[in-house]
Amino acid sequence: MNILVVGGGGREHALAWKLAQSDHITEVIIAPGSDAAAQMMDCRVEEIQADDHEGLVQLALEEEIELAVIGPEQPLTEGLADKMKEAGIPVFGPSKAAARLEGSKQFAKELMQKYGIPTAASGYFTNLEEAKEYVREQGTPIVIKADGLAAGKGVTVAADEEEAFKALELILSEEAFGEAGSSVVIEECLTGEEVSYMALVNGNTVVPLLPAQDHKRAFEGDKGPNTGGMGAYSPVPHIDEEILRRAEEEILWPAAEAMVKEGTPFTGVLYAGLMITEDGPKVIEFNARFGDPEAQVVLPLMESDLVDVLLQVLDGKTPDIKWSGESCAGVVVASEGYPGSYEKGIPFTMPMTRSDEKQQFFHAGTKVNSEKVGWLTTGGRVMLLSSQAPTLEEALRMTYEVLDSKEWDGLFYRKDIGHRLLKTE
Repeated sequence: MNILVVGGGGREHALAWKLAQSDHITEVIIAPGSDAAAQMMDCRVEEIQADDHEGLVQLALEEEIELAVIGPEQPLTEGLADKMKEAGIPVFGPSKAAARLEGSKQFAKELMQKYGIPTAASGYFTNLEEAKEYVREQGTPIVIKADGLAAGKGVTVAADEEEAFKALELILSEEAFGEAGSSVVIEECLTGEEVSYMALVNGNTVVPLLPAQDHKRAFEGDKGPNTGGMGAYSPVPHIDEEILRRAEEEILWPAAEAMVKEGTPFTGVLYAGLMITEDGPKVIEFNARFGDPEAQVVLPLMESDLVDVLLQVLDGKTPDIKWSGESCAGVVVASEGYPGSYEKGIPFTMPMTRSDEKQQFFHAGTKVNSEKVGWLTTGGRVMLLSSQAPTLEEALRMTYEVLDSKEWDGLFYRKDIGHRLLKTE
């Protein structure tokens, strides 16, 4: 069968890599894809952008696509899944109405409050002075979020009023995030361990995946601005099974059921960003797709055929997913300056150290350097190296052994991914 993966980042590279391993596959087509994805066996890149919905639908019809998997949040919130379904193309991804779980933090908050899903107390504002007054009343630390999509950069954990007010002004007055910042959600600052818990969902069918832990801050010690993610690992050994059971029963299932009751059933990946507080797991945010970089460390651990798994979920069945029992750690190499301004077109070569079959580079912002050997950067997050091993410590060691084997001029990576785990042991 022919499968279409929509998107061109590291998450989509990982999805195409995993889907291409299926015995069912004739070809995986990736649009717009990347030069790195084009180099994989049984994969073909078509340079159609993720916002060209008509072009993607036409491509799917021409190529007789039997399953479309939509990676990024933007085309989901803009209704690409709806257009695919209207054209008769099976698609794994939520409708525009269901994708509001990620596209509008206000919508997600109101849904959680209505159905008793545990989350942080919050307020919603469009007026700057009213928002500031709410911060004064609640006190700090406090969390400021642009309501809409901001590529993982619209969140500020403000330690004091000055930082909170600056974040509010950036969103509401300076319009740093465009339409995504026309309104703001202000939340209490939850404390505890942060965990990403994703599930494959189709209406009332909910199939949890392995948990992962992401590192959002740009610099070592969890300092610096929030990014789309600087590294991740899975599973999360210091989060016990009881907590995961509660997260499944109190959050994942109720959220899926709530969407059905609201008349907007969810199909796709329901991503719950959780804080494990003293009172148990609470939702920080919902996403409507695979996490990035979480997908790059969860998918390598799946021994089941991903095509089989997705088709069963779309058929309303609950697949028995087989996992390797190992750990996977991934570290992001990023352009200096990210998540702020950064230079594009930085030349680099891949490490000479040979990675074994349990190590994969997933490219997020690269293209082949046509003038010289190697690659050029095209984005802030350049690529991620994931490694599998019997233990997380070994997976991290393998990853850093490769990354540390060369100089990365103009690029950087965090040297302490996994430090939360290591501190607990």
